[in-house]
Amino acid sequence: MAATPATSPEAEEEEDDCCHIQVLPGDSLHHIFSHLSLREVLACRCVCKLFREALASPPFLALLPPVPLLALRHPHRHPSADLHAFDPVENQWFRLSLSFLPFPSSFPITASPSLLYLWADSDPKQSTKTLVLCNPLTRSYRALPQLGSAWSRHGTVLAAPTGHVLWLTFSLNLPSKPRSPILIGDAVYVLCDVGSPWRNQWKLFSCRLRELGGPRVWDRLEQQDWGDVFDILKRPRLIRGRGDRRILMIGGLRSSFAVDAPCSTVLILRLDLGTLEWDEAGRMPLDMYRCFGGSGTSGGANKVKVFGADGRVWFSGKKVRGKLVMWEEDEVGKSGGRWRWVDGAPGYGDGVYRGFVFNAGLGAVP
Repeated sequence: MAATPATSPEAEEEEDDCCHIQVLPGDSLHHIFSHLSLREVLACRCVCKLFREALASPPFLALLPPVPLLALRHPHRHPSADLHAFDPVENQWFRLSLSFLPFPSSFPITASPSLLYLWADSDPKQSTKTLVLCNPLTRSYRALPQLGSAWSRHGTVLAAPTGHVLWLTFSLNLPSKPRSPILIGDAVYVLCDVGSPWRNQWKLFSCRLRELGGPRVWDRLEQQDWGDVFDILKRPRLIRGRGDRRILMIGGLRSSFAVDAPCSTVLILRLDLGTLEWDEAGRMPLDMYRCFGGSGTSGGANKVKVFGADGRVWFSGKKVRGKLVMWEEDEVGKSGGRWRWVDGAPGYGDGVYRGFVFNAGLGAVP
């Protein structure tokens, strides 16, 4: 029987210093890292070269699902090198750096689904703006071709969870300036005021993507049994609900049909695009609504700003500083949803928060 060679103290020390995780196969590493949160993955990428390569490999990125975040933007188009974001699952605020963008200033506007879209000043002397898409997690970006300064002032960038993005100006054959356009499936939906100068009367319009630019593209959606569904809300807004067949319409619930009637709370209605039937999805609890200064005073609903998508809605207001209200949609057939306060929101002085949903992910490439 051959004798076992003696091991020197120096060799034993080198073996003890060797990290055992370095000898694990790639599949095992990916399985371990798949249990980490997105924030933990980003932190681990800075540990060593092995971790950085493993966490940046395509097989691992395919295992890591995107994380739905709320991205806040400055109310006055104030340029910033950081984007404030909130993770509703972890209930945490953090910052996404935009300092890698080579532009004097930039302003985020939307996301689809894991890429940010921003207006950037490419030439401050000529006030020329460029639409840029980027992934702040991988610090990569791409500037889109310019379409003229009028597009940045009057155009609208719409994004869908499928990754489709529209950069468009609205047709003049709409009865009024469209309000809160959203992109669901293969169609754009907007609210338009068809009333008089003395009283608003909101109606729902839609247009198929393949018909945009045609002579008659916008259709008015209405059903006889809808009744006064649009008249009970003050300053309604549209937000994309869960899935690809639901529209949420949110506004102040009028206490009466009088022109200057105060609002009693915020009401959320839900339209099923398959059946074209409305139902009540939720209404803000009165103790929350009073914090916005909407305790029955005229015009109270105007003090609430609404934004969100995919069944999550956030509310902000001047009288509610440092926090937001969040509502999450229940499954179909249920009513009420889930309401809660979100504390620790970063301050922007007297400005009112606005934002959009950003599904942060490492695999998206601009």
